[in-house]
Amino acid sequence: MSQPHAQLSPDTADLPRLAGRIEEASLNAWPALQQTFMDGWVLRFSRGFTKRSNSIVPLYPSRALNRSHASLAEKIRYCENLYAREQLQTVFRLTSIPDDGAVAALDAELEQRGYALADTSLVLSAPLSTHNTGVTADTAIELLPLESWLSVYCKLTGMPEPARSLHGLILNSIAGECGFGVVRVAGEPVACGLGVVERELVGLFDIYTSDAHRGAGFGNTMVAGLLNWAREQGAERAYLQMVEDNIPASALYERLGFEEIYRYWYRVSP
Repeated sequence: MSQPHAQLSPDTADLPRLAGRIEEASLNAWPALQQTFMDGWVLRFSRGFTKRSNSIVPLYPSRALNRSHASLAEKIRYCENLYAREQLQTVFRLTSIPDDGAVAALDAELEQRGYALADTSLVLSAPLSTHNTGVTADTAIELLPLESWLSVYCKLTGMPEPARSLHGLILNSIAGECGFGVVRVAGEPVACGLGVVERELVGLFDIYTSDAHRGAGFGNTMVAGLLNWAREQGAERAYLQMVEDNIPASALYERLGFEEIYRYWYRVSP
């Protein structure tokens, strides 16, 4: 199944290189508990916690001499065996970043093998310039230590204890500079979010507003505050990942100057 092309920003130079840089940074910002490399593919394992950290990412072109259909099928079968050993479904994370046609061929092969299409998502990016709407010096968020922030996140989202433990392991594994932010009303947290800085980039993750406080601008405050924090850490550009049909989030990020750079989707084994 072919995927639509990303709507690339007209004022960004060398967009394929930017997309590749963001893809690498996003994998670093959300690390797997274990991973291995195989001929350009990154195989990530995290005991089933999120597809993002339990999927195969074709990150670089294959360097194998034999690039036939048989070779591709053998690579897929090898992955399936590894994930079966971990008692996990085999999940591929494919992107629209321009390549030599390998992703399209892999996508078609997976579809033929019965892999379901799931969770098409957009990767958005924006420069950290002062004209971003809502990003001002007085945008107030509170930064917390990891464990305190994780307690807030679990309370707001209703995350169960087993998932909390895995979430904490992943967050503890992040090598970049992390900003764990919350927004409070009358002392009670109503929104939270995570920023991860890697050199000139900051990735935004786990942006969440409690059900009772949605539509009141707290998500805007959370994102804007994290962007301010990231600018202070030396970041120059932000990126985030958003499910394609999340209309409220799309409106928020558009107001803050974010534009689509590329997209990704998952293929999930039967």
